[in-house]
Amino acid sequence: MTYRLGVDVGGTFTDLLLFDEETGNFWRHKTPSTPHDSSEGILNGVQAITSEAGVAAKDIAYFLHGTTVATNAVLEGKGSRVGLIVTEGYRDVMQIARSFVPGGLAAWIVWPKPQPLAALEDTVEVPGRMDADGKEVRPLDEDAIRAALEKLQGQGIEALTVSLMNAYVNGAHEKRIGVIAAEVLGDSTPVSLSHEVLPEMQEYERTLSTVANAAVRPVVGKYVSNLRNRLEDEGLEGKLSLLRSDGGLMSSQKAEEHPVNILMSGPAGGVTGALWVGKNAGIKNILTLDVGGTSTDVALIEGLEPRRQRTTEVGHLSVRASALDVKTVGAGGGSIAHVPELTKALRVGPESAGAVPGPVAYNKGGELPTVTDANVVLGYLPEDLLGGTFKLDREGAKKAVQTIADALGIDLMQAARGIIDIVNENMFGALRMISVQQGYDPRDFAVMGFGGAGPLHVNAVAKLMNSWPAVSPVSPGVLCALGDATTRMRTETARSFSKLARDTSVADLKAVLDEMAEQTRSELLNDGIPEGDITSEFEVDIRYAGQAFEVPLTISQDILDQDGIEGILARFDDEHRRLFTFNMDTPHEIVNLRAVALGQAPALPAAELAKGNGDPSAAKIRDHTLWMDGKEQAAVIYDRSKLLQGDIIPGPAIITEMDSTTLVESGCTATVDHVGNILINPNEEG
Repeated sequence: MTYRLGVDVGGTFTDLLLFDEETGNFWRHKTPSTPHDSSEGILNGVQAITSEAGVAAKDIAYFLHGTTVATNAVLEGKGSRVGLIVTEGYRDVMQIARSFVPGGLAAWIVWPKPQPLAALEDTVEVPGRMDADGKEVRPLDEDAIRAALEKLQGQGIEALTVSLMNAYVNGAHEKRIGVIAAEVLGDSTPVSLSHEVLPEMQEYERTLSTVANAAVRPVVGKYVSNLRNRLEDEGLEGKLSLLRSDGGLMSSQKAEEHPVNILMSGPAGGVTGALWVGKNAGIKNILTLDVGGTSTDVALIEGLEPRRQRTTEVGHLSVRASALDVKTVGAGGGSIAHVPELTKALRVGPESAGAVPGPVAYNKGGELPTVTDANVVLGYLPEDLLGGTFKLDREGAKKAVQTIADALGIDLMQAARGIIDIVNENMFGALRMISVQQGYDPRDFAVMGFGGAGPLHVNAVAKLMNSWPAVSPVSPGVLCALGDATTRMRTETARSFSKLARDTSVADLKAVLDEMAEQTRSELLNDGIPEGDITSEFEVDIRYAGQAFEVPLTISQDILDQDGIEGILARFDDEHRRLFTFNMDTPHEIVNLRAVALGQAPALPAAELAKGNGDPSAAKIRDHTLWMDGKEQAAVIYDRSKLLQGDIIPGPAIITEMDSTTLVESGCTATVDHVGNILINPNEEG
């Protein structure tokens, strides 16, 4: 037997899911995260889950890991000190940036401009120049380069970026500087070359992405090598791979070299987990609702293909690297409710109680009312979960929420429900951003709630979106770890093309795409993926000539042969109209090409649930009372582990499990599908 272990490190808990590749059986475990050294928490979890499953560490063939190490380094300003080498005359490229200022009218008055990741004093110019066609205009001055490197070394840089004009066409000068840097700086200072990180036009975006790569490279490199060594000491001989921002996997060695591709590794795990659930449940269109303690991440999956974007955004940083299109709002279980003195209007979030002190109901010293406390007061989170293994302080939660009721002049239950309604509206707004505002009809999608609090809110959010069914997947609390365990290897490369479509032939495109495909396939071959398991996909960025942005389209060699250039342009016009409601009567420009190489998706089956007769009474824990629709209502609490395929659960009801709680609202009915997902639909009369 071979096993795949998915590991997702969060701020509060590290989630692990061990998957038997042959039977589809899995084991799950949550262990406290150890922020001072994440590998410590991971090792604790590995020891616990292998012991529970009766599996030796050496039996784990694949260790698949989603991490926020790179993300946190950027958000917390803990990236390395980066030295930047640019072409003579371009020293201010990072400071000039782009003339976009976020915010409304006059935002420039109050907007604090983010500090560039490479400071001006750590930026040096070197003589030498390539023209726009990649021909050498001036040779490099190697003596000047050595002097510049020695200066940067004396200033204490920890990583180096080389980003020269037109290097995306010809990277020979950058390569030579990289060789000289290795001689001057030694192996301890990693060097990132822009034509390797992002071989695309637009010098600011290329420089910024490469500087970001350099800034997190020492941090990620130290983390990955430390984790690899500790796993080997534990006896784990399997392959270590990390989850990319775009939902694919990359080898740990590649992650050390190009960490800019794992900046959004954490949220991507939930989307890939939802994909696996959707495939096994027969649901193709999904809106994901990943609700944690501090925030909610949402994404859109159409036809079992998640939406991707060409930029990765972390805080103020926006780099040119492929990522799943995930939007985040400050709405989670720990979001704090408050009534500002000025407006006397209830607000929820974005401030969070976090893990420490946490919600009042957790009895860990929290004093401010949170979304979790409101759920406890309303009875949606029973204070006595799973036979008493976890106790919540309902009386403490009531006292906290009563402060909101007093401030608003309403009763306790109305205040608690008001908190829940507002946080649900915040989630609803995020889902509208990735559906309605992108031209999608939410009625064509199911909503899948996961994370610790997702299944508590998914029914209410589905009502707001009119998206059915509301899905509570198997093991919703560790779905990100499941996503890590069930995705596949992926790599990509990009190249600027920058030609008018009318001046381009199919042969021109295919020649470049074939060359790029060979490059990406060789990368996966070097990572140990068999030749027969690799498939290639292609993307093309098109715009109307003169536009400042492009629309990406997926293409294939067959589509090119069949439809030609005109067929692709017609698809672009359709997509442009869907996104922006209009087309333009101007020439089309083909801007960038990308080749994607994919390993074979693991054929991991979902274990089928034993069939029941529709009666869930064997899973009943006890009768319960909760507050819904403006009144107290009788409900039933069920143990999810005892539910069978085909069981029908009328709302209101609560379904508890180790890592989450699912709420079925009144006017709705839940059914259990063949692989254990809970599907909630409105009653016909509702």
